[in-house]
Amino acid sequence: MRKVMTVAALAGVMLVAACNTVGGVGKDVSSAGDAVSTAADKSK
Repeated sequence: MRKVMTVAALAGVMLVAACNTVGGVGKDVSSAGDAVSTAADKSK
């Protein structure tokens, strides 16, 4: 039972870390898109 709880806890930590990483990538991509959009508007 102790091994099962340890594995479940580690899996939970990995899942939370992965969600944060994906969220961060999404913010970075959004920020890059905003920068490209702004640059395109300035060059008009």
